[in-house]
Formats: sequence, structure tokens, C-alpha cells
Amino acid sequence: MARENGEAPWRSSASKRVEAKLIAILGYRLIALLGSTLRWRTEGLDHLEAITASGRQPVMAFWHGRILPATYFFRRRGIVVITSENFDGEWIAGIIERFGYGTARGSSSRGAKKALLQLTREMADGKPAGFTVDGPRGPSRVAQRGAVWLAKATGNPVLPFHLEADRYWTLNSWDRTQIPKPYATVALAVGEPIDVPAGADDDEIERGRERLEARLYALERRARTLLDSEPGPGRKPCL
Repeated sequence: MARENGEAPWRSSASKRVEAKLIAILGYRLIALLGSTLRWRTEGLDHLEAITASGRQPVMAFWHGRILPATYFFRRRGIVVITSENFDGEWIAGIIERFGYGTARGSSSRGAKKALLQLTREMADGKPAGFTVDGPRGPSRVAQRGAVWLAKATGNPVLPFHLEADRYWTLNSWDRTQIPKPYATVALAVGEPIDVPAGADDDEIERGRERLEARLYALERRARTLLDSEPGPGRKPCL
């Protein structure tokens, strides 16, 4: 997107700024309301506790299509995430900041270096980071290198996780975003952390990316197993 005086053009429009704030307020209230109805089954949260107990912070990694339940479950933890600098990124930032997240502005397609450097500084200050590893535009369910690079730069481990709802809507978007239905059960499977050596070269970073991707696929299967082991209706996707 073209810029004027170093800012995105939409910021010069008072009506667009107001629109972004209103969307953020409404979006926050709707997600908070929906989230309050969800039931949870979790496995592997001890990995997160072990990381923080060791004095480090996690680079939390998951698929873009699970943003909504992840945003609600991990709220109020001070996790810093990347949001884009465009109009959509503005209201998204407004929503997640209300849930207690920090934001680093940029994306893998624009401003990535600036955002990653900000995340590096935030983690040095003791804050966890969150990564949708196939975002912001995909390809879906193909991990990019950003989370692995951040782990190398900060000495913090990558912590993969996956969420799966038993009843949900699926958006017709590139990432097939899953929105749990009210009173759905959501399974959260957290995997073993992945450490990346400070001296890792490009080949080692690629191997770390492949390991992360494979672990996320395994966690998806595990989350579905957690749902299947619970009484009641199974997964019923509604497209």
C-alpha cells in the first residue's frame, strides 16, 4: 500500500479511523461473548509452564485459521503478535489489544524486518511472542521461517499448538478460518518446544521449519483425538 508522509493513506481519513475503532469495539465484544460460552479440553500446557519456569518465554506458533479461539484462550498474558499496517490490521490490533495482547506492526509481505526486530526487543524485555506461521496470506498450512528465526535470535523456544472445535463455522477465506459455534468444545493440544541454536545456519533453520510444520500436523490429529474421546456429538463442520 502506498504511503503519504510515512503513513498508510487511510490514516488521513477521520471516518476510516473512527470505523476501525468501532469495528474493534464490536469485534471484541462479540468474541468475548462467544468465548465465554466455550468449553475446553487441553493437553500439553505443562510445556508452556516449564518454559516460563525456566526464565524463558515461548515463541507460540499455530495456523492462521485458528486465530479466534487462540485469541480468547491465551488472553491477558502479554503475548506480542504481528499485525499488518493496513486498515484491516488496525481494527484487528484494536481487538486483540483489548484482550491484553501487544502488537508489532508489519507482516511477512510488508514491514517484516521491522516487526521481527520489534518482537526481538519485546522478548528481550520478557514478553512472549505469538506467530501464525502460515500468515498473513498463506499458502495455508505451510509454515514460514519467521518463528524459527525469532527463536534463533532470542534463545527462546518455539512452542507449537493447535486448536480444534467440535462444532464450528468455516469462512470461505484462504486459511479456512474456523469459528467455534456457541457452547462448542474446543480442544487445545500443545506440543513439545523446539529449540533453535543461536548459530543455526540456513539449512538448520529450514530443518527447524520442517520440524515445526510436521509437529503442527501431528497436534491437529491429537486435538481431534481429544474431541473424539469426549462424550457428545463429534466434529460437525458447517461450511
